[in-house]
Amino acid sequence: MADGTMPDIGSLELLVAVVRTGSISGGARETGVTQQAASARLRAVERQLGLSLFHRSPSGTQPTLEGEVVASWADDVLAAAGRFRAATRTLRGESTARLTVAASQTVSAHMLPLWLVGLRRRQVDAGHTPTAVQLLSGNSTDAEMRVRDGRADLAFIESSEVPADLGTTTVGQDELVIVIAPEHVWGQSGPIAFEVAAAEPLVAREQGSGTRRAWEDEVRRRLGRDAAEPAVVLPTSAAVRSAVANGLGAAVMSRREAADDIRLGRLRAVRLVGDPVTRPITALWRGSPRDLSAVGRELIEVAVATARAEAARRSPRAR
Repeated sequence: MADGTMPDIGSLELLVAVVRTGSISGGARETGVTQQAASARLRAVERQLGLSLFHRSPSGTQPTLEGEVVASWADDVLAAAGRFRAATRTLRGESTARLTVAASQTVSAHMLPLWLVGLRRRQVDAGHTPTAVQLLSGNSTDAEMRVRDGRADLAFIESSEVPADLGTTTVGQDELVIVIAPEHVWGQSGPIAFEVAAAEPLVAREQGSGTRRAWEDEVRRRLGRDAAEPAVVLPTSAAVRSAVANGLGAAVMSRREAADDIRLGRLRAVRLVGDPVTRPITALWRGSPRDLSAVGRELIEVAVATARAEAARRSPRAR
């Protein structure tokens, strides 16, 4: 039963971090609290809202569907709080350089943290004050809209389709894989034909997800027809991973998103016949290249350099 109070901003930041990272320990590290304190704060949020937000088991903590929805709402609250803080700094006359970045879930969870470390190191090495960066996370459509309406200076999306009326540049590539629970029937056979995977009702993200759009576009490109309608549609990658691990069906995910679950044996990657499925990671901003801010250009340069270094490590000559 709800106790009538609202969670504070710190608790909402923790909630979103736990859903994004897929674990209480990850969320605790990201928000700078102990795992014990994080667990206590999450239980307090559940009491305040009168909702069960997480499934807790010896194998880990996964968000419930209610938890996924509340986390998406909390993201909006945190974005508004960030704008409020920025506005009050302006009224106080503070001039710290700031950059608001919108990003899809895969990029915000698995790429941007490394890029931001690289940006900060580059600025410090050059003797500059590090830029304060605010991150707005959502799906690729959300990120694009936040650039269009001015809520973000720069966006990174993972969609196979990019807008023609915004400034764009490709910063890297991302591989998509089919993931299944270890006991799934596909795990007992060899590589799966692409057309078989395309005909399977999958556990999928919502419309607007770059992952879903990239898969559907690839099916149309290779087969000249639509992919099967999803068996289930869920709002976050964490929810998709949980559903697949619990046997609800197969899913298409970024290899980066699924890497930890594959390594721990909770999920398996299915080999597809033919070329791997990839999609671009694209930076977006309003206007032409000359309208891109200096710090935005700097962050894109760091992202491109990081992607090239990753590609070099994966190349046969690097091994």
